[in-house]
Amino acid sequence: MNHFECLIPILNVRDLALSLDYYVNKLGFTKKWAWGTPPTFGCIMRGKVEIFLCEEGQGQAGMWMSIFVDDVDAVHEEYKKSGAIVRLTPTNMPWGTREMNVEDPDGHRFRMGSHSTGPADEDGLKRFSAIGG
Repeated sequence: MNHFECLIPILNVRDLALSLDYYVNKLGFTKKWAWGTPPTFGCIMRGKVEIFLCEEGQGQAGMWMSIFVDDVDAVHEEYKKSGAIVRLTPTNMPWGTREMNVEDPDGHRFRMGSHSTGPADEDGLKRFSAIGG
């Protein structure tokens, strides 16, 4: 039987240069490569996570993804300093994770989470639902 090795989402972006700048300077990713003259397709990575970015193709704006991290509170502190778009601060969810919600310039959302640090925060769950969760 064949084993699947990895999954790399492809996100549609309006402006690849703008998106690369946001992911590198606000979200802490590294540009792995960009293809084309001018570039219209690129790859960013952070840790084991890779994401392809495609200018005006392959997908649609507003995709949601989940990224698990070691410490979502530490990532939140990093993102507060960098100016990333944080839609929901770290919140203990009833399904046993502590999550925050981050957005990119094209409306793509990242549910970034780690292990819960306590009981579920019902007010946080209401805020999560209010942003489309």
